[in-house]
Amino acid sequence: EVQLVESGGGLVQAGGSLRLSCAASGFTFDDYTIGWFRQAPGKERETISCIDMGDGAKYYADSVKGRFTISSDNARNTVYLQMNRLKPEDTAVYYCAAIKSSRRGSWSYGDLYDYRGQGTQVTVSS
Repeated sequence: EVQLVESGGGLVQAGGSLRLSCAASGFTFDDYTIGWFRQAPGKERETISCIDMGDGAKYYADSVKGRFTISSDNARNTVYLQMNRLKPEDTAVYYCAAIKSSRRGSWSYGDLYDYRGQGTQVTVSS
């Protein structure tokens, strides 16, 4: 059974940090790109950060560059998103999604994912 399970969300004050985890199972990790996306009420989905598990290439949205860091633990089939200097506008549901790297195209693969987690709420208070 394929699963992507996010964890690590919560409530934090502005300027604080959180680390999200995306634990994957049921597919060949190295063949996929794992991305973090977020969606806030009334806003469009935003591609935050992605990592190609095969070659390690990474992508960051301009809105999070310098504050968020994506990393992976291939032995644990887990991708992390370290979020520092959080802002109220980072408040959203964050979810991870996997797409086979060979058909990814752009980093903003959005609804083209093969597998997706259920999401985790991140709330940043001012």
